[in-house]
Amino acid sequence: MGYGKPPVASRFCKGQSGNPAGRPRGSGTRKASPLPSPQEERLKAIVLAEAYRTIQVNDASGPISMPMAQAVIRSLAVNAAKGHHRAQRQFAELLATTEGERRRRHEEWLGVALTYKLEWEQELDRRARLGIGGPEPLPHPDHVRIDMYAGTARIVGPATKQEKAKWDLWQAQKPLLERELRGYERRLRRPDCPDRRAVEREADRTRRALAWLDDGSVG
Repeated sequence: MGYGKPPVASRFCKGQSGNPAGRPRGSGTRKASPLPSPQEERLKAIVLAEAYRTIQVNDASGPISMPMAQAVIRSLAVNAAKGHHRAQRQFAELLATTEGERRRRHEEWLGVALTYKLEWEQELDRRARLGIGGPEPLPHPDHVRIDMYAGTARIVGPATKQEKAKWDLWQAQKPLLERELRGYERRLRRPDCPDRRAVEREADRTRRALAWLDDGSVG
């Protein structure tokens, strides 16, 4: 008995806790989260999730919802409009960078479309001269419309096998639509045409369908 030596009868048995309601063993040391693999970009995913998280902001017409990124840009633009020089400089730099990237992507797309169209036109001409066949390109070069004056390129026909199947189905209906349109036009030339407005609506609807088949995209 003495300091550090309590009576034997009052000692804890071996394996018995002196504080059974206390903190569990090992609870003070938490395991660290595993490190992301080299292929993961966890921080970028977090940044994007926060950037496009919807928040509420006060607008002139009241509270409205918008992505966080839009709210930040709007706040920067408002401060620039109020005359804050730093905000003006940041907004001007952001605008110039955004427009430059947009112009670069546009010019890149225009160059790709032009190269694709020219190369496939040459290949199809070669096949025709030699009398050989081959798989039809998707999209077809005739469906790649390039306006050099406006600097634009667009595809007005099918670009995948699924779209091609749908396109062929609609093209098969083109003769029927043309016959229907001629019938509507004959009826409209009659001075005593009954229900003229209904016929005009049907004729206009048929014209739009034919125009879509001649110069439209598969939806």
